[in-house]
Amino acid sequence: MIPKRLVIALMVLWVGVCALQPLAAASDIYDEKADAHRDIAAAISKAAAGNKNIILVFGANWCGDCHALDAQMHKPELAEIIEKNFVIVEIDVGRFDKNLDVGKQYQVPIKHGIPALAILDSHGKLLFAMDQGQFADARHMTYESIKAVFVKWEPGN
Repeated sequence: MIPKRLVIALMVLWVGVCALQPLAAASDIYDEKADAHRDIAAAISKAAAGNKNIILVFGANWCGDCHALDAQMHKPELAEIIEKNFVIVEIDVGRFDKNLDVGKQYQVPIKHGIPALAILDSHGKLLFAMDQGQFADARHMTYESIKAVFVKWEPGN
């Protein structure tokens, strides 16, 4: 017979393991096989045609904060702001070993944490880069503080 303490310890361990599973298991945000350079070029064409700015979102599917930001971006009010004003390009950084050249090109030092954004105008000119890991703790940020970044960088602001 298995001792009761062992059963309880195993149950606690199982709950802990389940709680630590990354949110990525729910759904993937980042296409790990995407060509970031091609996706950015396509976004520039689309943004120029629609007079929208471009947001490059650097992150990874294993990143809980990336999933937290993505969830905030899909809330109805912010989703509407994004749809009206931006073209989004999600750029997979893997385990900090992919698309680092893209981060460097757009002045986003991935080593400071993800998710991280670069905001471009409709022609691909850099307007703003998160260079200090500003969203690296997105799961603890308020919806209003995240929304404020998008509102600030709407075209014409």
